[in-house]
Amino acid sequence: MENKNLGKGERDGKKMSLLERYLVVEIAIEFKACIYFFCILFFYSMYRLLIGSREAEILHMGEMILLTYGMGYLQWYVLDRFDEGERLGIRETAYLLLCTGIHTAVSWLGKWFDRDVLMTVLFALFMVLAYLCGFLVYKIKRVLDAKQLNEDLRAFQERDGR
Repeated sequence: MENKNLGKGERDGKKMSLLERYLVVEIAIEFKACIYFFCILFFYSMYRLLIGSREAEILHMGEMILLTYGMGYLQWYVLDRFDEGERLGIRETAYLLLCTGIHTAVSWLGKWFDRDVLMTVLFALFMVLAYLCGFLVYKIKRVLDAKQLNEDLRAFQERDGR
């Protein structure tokens, strides 16, 4: 089971230093920003190829990476890391739609897809899919982490019982 207290200062029952807490948060946000940036850049690149261009706007890519970092901080500090949650309930779905709406609005304002309505709608659907995939990846990671921890516990108990 994932320890959601990592950002709150606990690690294996011991207090984390301020630097350790800062690094845990920053690494988590960095990881998430990179993953979502890659997803957005992939969609953008496919759009650029579709319209016959093999060039991407550096300004667009800058907006994308700034947006993904901003969304990472928003998700961590305000939206309770909804895509890392145990379940996808009403609140998490609302957060997912809010984040998708923000991404879509920024893409429209930044003219990433030349304000093409169809491409913007497809981008919004793609972002919903990206968030759902992120949710599933974190869920699978929790299951695998729990399995590994249980195996480690069994091995420790067998070793300790001798």
